[in-house]
Amino acid sequence: MIEVADRLQTVEEYYFSKKLREVGMLIASGKPIISLGIGSPDLQPPAKVLEAVNYSLKDANAHKYQSYQGLPELRSAISEFYKMHFSVSLSPSSEILPLMGSKEGIMHISMAYLNEGDEVLIPNPGYPTYQSVTKLVGAKGVSYNLDAGNNWQPDFKALEQQDLSKVKLMWVNYPHMPTGAQPDKYVFENLVAFGKKHNILIVNDNPYSFILNDNPRSILSVPGAKEVCLELNSLSKTFNMAGWRVGMVVGAPEYISNILKVKSNFDSGMFYGIQKGAIEALKCSNMWFATLNNVYQERRKLVWQLADALNCTYDENATGMFIWAKLPDHVKSEEFIDKVLKENHIFITPGTVFGSQGEGYVRFSLCASNEAIEEAVARVQ
Repeated sequence: MIEVADRLQTVEEYYFSKKLREVGMLIASGKPIISLGIGSPDLQPPAKVLEAVNYSLKDANAHKYQSYQGLPELRSAISEFYKMHFSVSLSPSSEILPLMGSKEGIMHISMAYLNEGDEVLIPNPGYPTYQSVTKLVGAKGVSYNLDAGNNWQPDFKALEQQDLSKVKLMWVNYPHMPTGAQPDKYVFENLVAFGKKHNILIVNDNPYSFILNDNPRSILSVPGAKEVCLELNSLSKTFNMAGWRVGMVVGAPEYISNILKVKSNFDSGMFYGIQKGAIEALKCSNMWFATLNNVYQERRKLVWQLADALNCTYDENATGMFIWAKLPDHVKSEEFIDKVLKENHIFITPGTVFGSQGEGYVRFSLCASNEAIEEAVARVQ
């Protein structure tokens, strides 16, 4: 066999890729599995989005290669969306780069800015892809711990005591995944100041702003943020378009230009019809968000019942499409979820997937019907 690249020795297959195979085998064997594990929206996108895609297929340009920078009207729609919902002004021509999902942006940003040996501040708990991509590009991940006592926000005093001389990039994610924590009014300001003081690129990963949240915020709303900050965003959760792979990175022109150098060597542009659908999604009124959140509010109440039945505790003020729940003392996350999967045929996510600070926690997804969640509650009770 041909020997694999050294970089593959540093990472493992993504947890959900492995675990969903196991769940799939249980389903194939006849087990009635209810999955509350992943955040894959089960609801439909806005009707006008589907209409736009269908209509676009007859366009003369629909099936050609598309611009690496996306359609001008898509960039304009993103600019208008940011202005309306975040009060952030962005130039459509130079400060916006559409992506095939924000996940690819994590790789593109890392390849554009990290050299071998550079250090990256990574939240613990946090999205596992930050760590894996850091390893794949030969950089070193340095965890900064988040905990419930500080509402899952950075401890800047602790960060200042670290050797930051090799740190080039810092991943942040608010509203926070997996905990659903909202940043207090000073966190973004402190992050911008921290980035400027230490010459660190701060990247806020922001796909959950509109799910069960009345106060969407962007780090770029802080004066001077564009000097040291980028923001990733996505249509996956906000508009039920996860499989479409539509996201964006926004920030100062020089940063966007450098990321484009990487991206333009990875793909040949986003499918025209998907871009047309994305444009319509971004034009949705607040009624869309209200309707979507009414569904998630009902589901959240049911998942709270499930968490109660499993003797878990949770923060009712958390946002997003997950419930981050604390297990009873001395109960291990992975042992707990395996027990629930075996005995109740319910798949939930162990907190340890998101880092060592996730031990003692589990995460429930709201991406299942009321009927499925009610059945899960009945099984446990």
